[in-house]
Amino acid sequence: MTRRPIAATFLAVAATLSSNAHGDDAPLPRHLAHTLRAVSSQQAADTRSLQPQEPALSAPLDAPLAPWTPHVSDTWQWQLMGTIDTKYDVKVYDIDLFDAPDSVLSKLHSQGRRVVCYFSAGSGENWRPDYADFKASDLGNPLDGWPGERWLDTRSTNVRNIMLARLDKARARGCDGVEPDNVDGYTNDPGFPLTAETQLNYNRFLAWAAHERGLKVALKNDVDQVSELAGSFDFAVNEQCHEYAECGAYAAFTGANKPVFNAEYKSVWHTNASARAAMCAQARAKNLRTLVLPLELDDSFRYSCD
Repeated sequence: MTRRPIAATFLAVAATLSSNAHGDDAPLPRHLAHTLRAVSSQQAADTRSLQPQEPALSAPLDAPLAPWTPHVSDTWQWQLMGTIDTKYDVKVYDIDLFDAPDSVLSKLHSQGRRVVCYFSAGSGENWRPDYADFKASDLGNPLDGWPGERWLDTRSTNVRNIMLARLDKARARGCDGVEPDNVDGYTNDPGFPLTAETQLNYNRFLAWAAHERGLKVALKNDVDQVSELAGSFDFAVNEQCHEYAECGAYAAFTGANKPVFNAEYKSVWHTNASARAAMCAQARAKNLRTLVLPLELDDSFRYSCD
């Protein structure tokens, strides 16, 4: 019960940081986006606990669409927080595996849209319903300074079994694909001796397990390993490759006609139409599907380069 006021305070402070301390020309730290989202997700979890819940379903609400083959031209919407607006005319929606209501998946599928379900594969979030399944030895350092989320030992058999259960949940809910997040722990300070090789092994494990369940799977960030992993994944989800001048790496996906769904958070691309147009021209030249979105991914604003 104490998380909500703490979260609200953090969001206010972080919003001030993003608009003032980071200026239009200063790179916005990736960890701020993730931490804001984690706090917002904890708020949502607290709110859901006070509300009536939809009955859980063990099978998709609708007959499945024909199998999805992601294509480089596929457009997208990404919303992990708030009431999901299903009216965007896009091919793909990326929504939270645990939080999105069944009615949203049903509505999107009835519109012929594909649904990608987000979950964290590299961190344990203490507001998720399966958090108690992690062993103490699975949990490492706090993620980006937020104590509610901790890096996972992705070498652990138990961690991998939990991820298999999450993929089972995605299949049961009727997700067309998944977005496993935080799959670059080895580049951070996870509290475990993770390496580039252990990360490649884990990420390929996730791709294999998703495909075994008929799910398409995204490579989330992990820019340094894109060239080695593009063949194992069906599409990519990237944050801030324009801001960090990393978009060139994604030719490994676009050159294979696989979509790259890119989100940018830099304030100048929200507030300055000319700057946004210049960035969007670069995105289109690289065949990226770029959105300018709020850090919280709550649909409070949205600009598409398509």
